[in-house]
Amino acid sequence: MKTAEIRELTVKELVERIDTERANLTRMRMHHVVSPLDNPNKLRYLRRLIAQLETELKQRQLAEKQKSE
Repeated sequence: MKTAEIRELTVKELVERIDTERANLTRMRMHHVVSPLDNPNKLRYLRRLIAQLETELKQRQLAEKQKSE
């Protein structure tokens, strides 16, 4: 997912996407323990995607907080 696509999401969609991706990451980690994944770089990709989503969410929350002050 590209940065431009992340910025287009609403706050509600960001929160839902973070929850979904965290669940996917947990599931993939469990599967990786049992039998190795074909592409273990997917774990790294998901970790980074979650971080990007959380960063965008935090920036929006801070911007909203500054507007209210």
